[in-house]
Amino acid sequence: MKELVGFKKGVDLGGWLSQCDYSEERLNHFIEEPDIAKIASWGVDHVRLPFDYNIVQKEDGSLMEEGFARLQKAVDWSKKYKLNIILDLHKTKGFSFDAGEKESGFFDNEKLQNEFYALWEEMAKRFGHDPEHVAFELLNEVTDQSFIDAWNRISAECIKRIRAYAPDVTILLGSYWNNSPDAVKDLLPPQDDNVVYNMHCYDPLKFTHQGAYWITDNFDPKARYSFEEMNIDANYFKERFASAVETAKKHNSPLYCGEYGVIDVASPEDALKWYKAIHDAFEELGIGRSAWSYKEMDFGLSDARMSGVIEELIKYL
Repeated sequence: MKELVGFKKGVDLGGWLSQCDYSEERLNHFIEEPDIAKIASWGVDHVRLPFDYNIVQKEDGSLMEEGFARLQKAVDWSKKYKLNIILDLHKTKGFSFDAGEKESGFFDNEKLQNEFYALWEEMAKRFGHDPEHVAFELLNEVTDQSFIDAWNRISAECIKRIRAYAPDVTILLGSYWNNSPDAVKDLLPPQDDNVVYNMHCYDPLKFTHQGAYWITDNFDPKARYSFEEMNIDANYFKERFASAVETAKKHNSPLYCGEYGVIDVASPEDALKWYKAIHDAFEELGIGRSAWSYKEMDFGLSDARMSGVIEELIKYL
């Protein structure tokens, strides 16, 4: 399968410019330069930065220079420590993977779609000139399968508009069911050689999200599972990714996994075993990836509880 150069092993910067209270304290201090230096010391080659539309775009659609300055700072820090960066739009006006955000209407509303295009055109103008170091992720985790026709149309138009300003920047494109590997097959063929299929993996969910209060459908948040109970190994993940790999090979596209990780309810030792299993599959299949997440957010790799295993775990990012 085609390799995604420069984005082989990464770490997510979740909770900084997305999924947060947007306070000055959070935006200014949740992630600072020493954090980027620490991530670089782990031997990865990139970071993935989720950001929400309201960091850079007001409710009337106008742009916020302060927000773009925050993104630029992240890009500059990353380059200083020889890391590439994915700028991931985690929430757009009218859609969020998290229903609690109360964003709705994006897939049926031309005005909201035009604001989405305008935002990405501006991103292309500002950050699309450095394709060796910066990549774009159009939208995090489309949820319902019913959105796929609209999403294929919207994403194709958005890529066309980005290309007017950034002809070579890598663009990551995920599908429904929250970037499920099973849904990659229903995306349009890549429009050019720099469009990359994107997926997420938190399988099996009852292990990686045990105790997760925010999951309610057919899920017992009180249940607890050990790694040994799950019958997980590299072959499990190779089978899980098979459909996405087949689609990527068919269209000569790299395949990337923008999120994967284990909740902090599981023991650090069990998390380490899970990371090793999925790492072995990624390596064998040639899939680039970014682990969720650097700190806190219920999945923090750098949290104190992980101190006993982190030196071993980072070998399997």
